Amino acid sequence: MTNHDLTPALSRGDIDTVGHRRRDDGWLEKAWADPNTRVLVLQSGDPSTYGWRALLARQSRALVTTGPGRPRLVFHSPAEAPEGERYLLGADSEGRAIFAVRAAADRDLPEREGTESASLREVGALLDDRDSGLLTHAVAVANWNATHRFCPMCGAPLSMTAAGHVRVCEQEGTEHFPRMDPAVIMLVHREADGVEQCLLGNNPRWPSNRYSVLAGFVEPGESLEQAVVREVAEEVGVLVAEPRYLASQPWPFPRSLMLGYLARAVGETERTDAEEIADVRWFSRPQLYEAAHAGEVLLPGSVSIARKLIEHWYGGELPGEW
Repeated sequence: MTNHDLTPALSRGDIDTVGHRRRDDGWLEKAWADPNTRVLVLQSGDPSTYGWRALLARQSRALVTTGPGRPRLVFHSPAEAPEGERYLLGADSEGRAIFAVRAAADRDLPEREGTESASLREVGALLDDRDSGLLTHAVAVANWNATHRFCPMCGAPLSMTAAGHVRVCEQEGTEHFPRMDPAVIMLVHREADGVEQCLLGNNPRWPSNRYSVLAGFVEPGESLEQAVVREVAEEVGVLVAEPRYLASQPWPFPRSLMLGYLARAVGETERTDAEEIADVRWFSRPQLYEAAHAGEVLLPGSVSIARKLIEHWYGGELPGEW
């Protein structure tokens, strides 16, 4: 696969984020007063809700177009936008400012014919580069602001500033910036009897035919490569070497940054985590295609970097997805 093919779905943003304008109150006021400014309205989701079913149903949603062709984000003018927190997303090639507004929890998205509401997980891979980047940015900033209302040092309220990208303690004046949790995600591979194989696992909370690569959060004081080795050993009892970085993807559910690796299996080791993975299977390339084609194995959706890692190792597209 080409390097372009390896680019994860949520890593394709191409908008100038104009970060230098976030504290320019005069510019922000002028941009908001401009009827040419575009506003993406987010329905208030629940960023504290975990679990893949809950995330799919309750994450912030936005309006997208329906009908022929790929969906596109629906924008509003500032005058049409509802009340709510306002975040600067950037400016397009024509110089128009683009904001997101997180509507109040009791406000539905404005209705428009030929549109429907959708979550980032549902349409992130279907949107073009610009829209995918904008929605990813908007959801990430909205989730962070929604879950960081109080100072972790003194407990005082935090006020939003810098167009949604900084929060300030009202008591101490300290600044708090958006938090991201780094997580490694890795495809483990080996050669057995001259045949290349990859390892996929099933989480006990998933349907029995749903398989994916391994992943886990980076621990304090740990490098990314050390996290790869530790997570694979803990979850499946496989010793890996030569972790090789491939790509990264923001995953704002609610605030992860996924760092994708390939790792070569070199032996067995003690497994210390028996809860994350219920079943492990090794697949050759023909076996993986046949299992996916028959529906025996459901692979991650195209919005996930997990899908990119699997197809990168396979060398092409595979059928079926969650």
